[in-house]
Amino acid sequence: MDPVLIGRWQFGITTVYHFWMVPLTLGLGLLVAVMQTMYHRTGNEYWLRATKFWGKLYLINFIMGVATGIVQEFQFGMAWSEYSRFVGDVFGAPLAMEALIAFFLESTFLGIWIFGWGRVSKRLHLTVLWAAVIGSWLSAYFIIVANSWMQHPVGVELIDGRAVMTDVWAVLTNNTALAAYSHTLAGSVAVGAGFMLGIAWHHLWRRRKDGIDTVDANGRVVVGEAADVPGRDKADHTVWWKSLRIAGWVAVAAFLAVAVTGDIQAKLMYEQQPMKMASAEAACHDGTAFSVLTFGDVGSNSCDDVVPALEVPGLLSFLAKGDFTTEVPGVTTLIEEYEEQYGTTLPEGEMYGEYSGQEIDYQPSMIVTYWGFRLMIGFGVLAAGFAAVALWLSRKGTVPESKALSRLALWSITAPFIANTAGWVFTEMGRQPFVVAPNPDPSGIDGVWLFTASAISPTLTPGELLFSLISLTLVYGALMVVELKLIMKYARGGVVSAMPELDTKNYTPTVDGSDDDVLSFAY
Repeated sequence: MDPVLIGRWQFGITTVYHFWMVPLTLGLGLLVAVMQTMYHRTGNEYWLRATKFWGKLYLINFIMGVATGIVQEFQFGMAWSEYSRFVGDVFGAPLAMEALIAFFLESTFLGIWIFGWGRVSKRLHLTVLWAAVIGSWLSAYFIIVANSWMQHPVGVELIDGRAVMTDVWAVLTNNTALAAYSHTLAGSVAVGAGFMLGIAWHHLWRRRKDGIDTVDANGRVVVGEAADVPGRDKADHTVWWKSLRIAGWVAVAAFLAVAVTGDIQAKLMYEQQPMKMASAEAACHDGTAFSVLTFGDVGSNSCDDVVPALEVPGLLSFLAKGDFTTEVPGVTTLIEEYEEQYGTTLPEGEMYGEYSGQEIDYQPSMIVTYWGFRLMIGFGVLAAGFAAVALWLSRKGTVPESKALSRLALWSITAPFIANTAGWVFTEMGRQPFVVAPNPDPSGIDGVWLFTASAISPTLTPGELLFSLISLTLVYGALMVVELKLIMKYARGGVVSAMPELDTKNYTPTVDGSDDDVLSFAY
């Protein structure tokens, strides 16, 4: 068993699971803050209901995100100690800022928001929510600064085999970080909007199915009330319709922002990590054409087994250089360049242990990078497309009375999650065989790169890594079940699940009693 492979699987599984919580926290938090702002400005009850309902789901996700994120920092020291030794001087600043400035700001003000309903002024209560949301966005920035330094190291020099930071401003303003941050935020807002849209659609459909809302001859909604069911009144309809409309427009705008920032990031990748982008396009040879569809042996990573089936001339040049004629170097050309610059075998020495002298494969997994890139774009387009359709179908005040469409709306929630996950897998897998990629700029930093094979903790055995991999996967799997059950339970319960005071008849369709409401303290 290969310790590096097991360690990568362990970090990959825990990181991807934790990352599912991150974009929902960033995106949904912003939308909740906007809704509470509308309540503060207008005083309309439906904005209060919307704030409390979506706020409850936001809190469930935030708590689970904190629980799963703590493990990540321990893995740096336990499984990847050589990596921590190499990057420690650089990572100290952004990670300290993330913990001391952003995370504490976020958690402290979110605590005030949770306990502050009716105890502090409305203005202050709104302010602390915005502070918590800004804290989460700052937290994301500092984490992406650290990750982007691994993609494009700047502001350091190599001293005694360690990267020592010489310019913190260069690290914090790394152009890779700025591009990745804007792209990540746009993707996160798309996740939050897609989540809100799917659930809001479901509740509007339930009102149609239960006969509460009907439509007139022109297809416009006739809003009704269910006198025997708490919370199913006209304000309830407004909560879901406003939520759907806001989420739809935000989702479309977020997708446009994703496309623009993604183009900027792609052009930077061609400059900084040309092999990653060449592999993502299955561009084995120099050229200008973009592969829409390529066939090959799934188990092979050789360009000899790759056959382009459908290509668009000039598109690859546009993605890389902004024109349609400049030839982009392919995998075979880049392998020769990498071998000339960084060698053909791993260096000898204690740092590399059993990997010393092994041949270096500079080509990332083509099947992962190629399809990861396309899944990211494809599911992003699907999410935006459904948002546009939802805006059109709901323009008259409700949604169609179609069970199939309602199910599709709920499944559409997964599309931006899949797009975000595929993007991050592509970004991290495409960097291999480097855990810290070299800066190809001729004026860049000499020797500041690290092969993944040298980053693992040298004293760990494959058995120890396998045990932790299995244990963490089982724990995270259990946490996933808990989160999904909580999200589904309170999402189905509607506004009453977040505002028990609406239930004057003690009618609780999905929550058996106030003691079963694990987040009742929040309201």
